[in-house]
Amino acid sequence: MTTPRTTTVTPTPTPPNAPPKTLSTTRTTATTTRVLRQLTHDPRTIALLLLIPCVMLLLLRYVFDGNPRTFDSIGASLLGIFPLITMFLVTSIATLRERTSGTLERLLAMPLGKGDLIAGYALAFGTLAIIQSALATGLAVWFLGLDVTGSPWLLLLVALLDALLGTALGLFVSAFAASEFQAVQFMPAVIFPQLLLCGLFTPRDTMHPVLETISDALPMSYAVDGMNEVLHHTDMTATFVRDTLIVAGCALLVLALGAATLRRRTA
Repeated sequence: MTTPRTTTVTPTPTPPNAPPKTLSTTRTTATTTRVLRQLTHDPRTIALLLLIPCVMLLLLRYVFDGNPRTFDSIGASLLGIFPLITMFLVTSIATLRERTSGTLERLLAMPLGKGDLIAGYALAFGTLAIIQSALATGLAVWFLGLDVTGSPWLLLLVALLDALLGTALGLFVSAFAASEFQAVQFMPAVIFPQLLLCGLFTPRDTMHPVLETISDALPMSYAVDGMNEVLHHTDMTATFVRDTLIVAGCALLVLALGAATLRRRTA
């Protein structure tokens, strides 16, 4: 009678540099802290993020000093558009700078997933977006006399979502740019069409049917619609809820696309 052999199967060790498959709160928080620490050493970026929307709103108020109704009609819309534009510019350039300098490649060689990196950047710039949106909304409503029928807190909510959308778009397009100059060039392609078709200059339902259809697919259109709902209605309407959910959903979708298209090596 022979004794059967037992075969020991040695599990294949996981490569040390293999990217983690799930999001980690620790890794995401560490990335957020690192980005915020870097931003604190760049006062010009902080000034661009926090002060430029306020300066633009202040300039706009005195441009229409003789016609305050015009400021009331477009001020709320621009309250959401300005944060989106500034967050798009700063986020795309800052992320590209880390990729071209090799920092991103070194980070992704560590046990840090793409989702952790994108989530960390989103939280870091989202923190600045909260401050930026609060400053711009407070300035417009309580110091510049923006006449809003609804709650200013709803204005703040839409402004914050717009800033987060700009952050997501900046993270996404940075994967397709090879230089900071190219990152800036994405602004006319990504931001300007939305700015022209969002209903700021003319109601969307009066546009050519083709342009109206295109505007229905652009997230900035719903941001402007949400601001207009707060401007003209005292209560939170179903249209406002729909608009804010669409803007938030677009921001999350673009963040997911940014994580999927993020390259682990510098080109």
